[in-house]
Amino acid sequence: MIQLTFTEEEREVLFDILESDIAELRMEISDTHRREYRDMLKHRETLMKSIQQKLEQIAVEKAAA
Repeated sequence: MIQLTFTEEEREVLFDILESDIAELRMEISDTHRREYRDMLKHRETLMKSIQQKLEQIAVEKAAA
């Protein structure tokens, strides 16, 4: 497991970048005709959403502390 430390500002920027990239990725997925490539893009989207959820959890835990 890799552990990173972010400032709140860095966490917010990373979250926003992921949000933007996920939106672009969805468009690319819908425009892709090759099944293997689309599956790879969907997997990447799942990973990016997982990272976003972890960043959100960090914010929730910080707010509760």
